[in-house]
Amino acid sequence: MGLSTHVLDTMHGCPASGMAVQLYATDDSAIKLIKVFTLNADGRNPDGLLLTADELKIGTYRLVFDVASYFKARGAALPEPNFLNQVSLDFGVANPKQHYHVPLLVSPWSYSTYRGS
Repeated sequence: MGLSTHVLDTMHGCPASGMAVQLYATDDSAIKLIKVFTLNADGRNPDGLLLTADELKIGTYRLVFDVASYFKARGAALPEPNFLNQVSLDFGVANPKQHYHVPLLVSPWSYSTYRGS
């Protein structure tokens, strides 16, 4: 079914439109950049799935969210250095026939994630 993500800005109570995100494959101690994208107005990848069902494989992955740049662009008063700069989420895919949704709820000072549906 594929891989997707969704980011909600809990400071402003809205999707994190404009946040830069990177997707990596992290198998076998090697890190390979798969995709770079900017979240749309709904806080999602504008192209839909990050990986289709055919592209998603058993293994480990990393999503990197550029949190500090996003909040600076929104005009948030952040200390230097920022408490959160980039949020990296490492996760595993055991069954690529299932859908893997990796949401992020984020503010300049905290974040939460879970395996969504």
